Order: sequence, then structure tokens, then C-alpha cells
Amino acid sequence: ELRRGVLVMAVLSQLRRPQYGYSLRQALADGGMPIEEGTLYPLLRRLESQGFLDSEWNTEFAPPRRYYRLSEAGRRGLAALTAAWRAQAAVMDGLLA
Repeated sequence: ELRRGVLVMAVLSQLRRPQYGYSLRQALADGGMPIEEGTLYPLLRRLESQGFLDSEWNTEFAPPRRYYRLSEAGRRGLAALTAAWRAQAAVMDGLLA
């Protein structure tokens, strides 16, 4: 449950600059948060439908790639999630000490 809850924040954190699905998967795995394709792509579509992401196709290279980036709502959402995460982590640090 905890991991599923932080996936949204992890994905948003890596889309401050445009990335396509595979590069995003690699960035998350390199950061210690591996994610399966079957989890990532539905999450990207959901975040886009909720207005947190914008996307566009880049056809300059083969195969064409869909690049995702944070929208303005996504930047605000990431800031709110980050603040909530930090507050909750501080509480948990106190409880676990």
C-alpha cells in the first residue's frame, strides 16, 4: 500500500523534464523505484486525464515516442504531495524514534 501511494509522487518527480515511458522507467529504477510497464502506462494515462501531465508525440525518431511532462496542475500537485510527504515523514520519525 505504501509503495503504491508513493508511485504517483515518484512519477511526478521525474517528469519535471519531458520523458517517454522507457526513459521514465529507467530513471525510476535508477533511483531505486522500479516499476512494471503494466503499472506505469495506465498511471501515466490516468495522471494525464486528471490534468497533472501533458503529452506529445515525437516522430523525429523511430519508433515514435510519447513524451510526458508536468502540467501546471502537476507542478502544484507535486508540491502539495511533497509537503504532505515531508510532514508525514517527520511524524513517523518521531514515532519510530
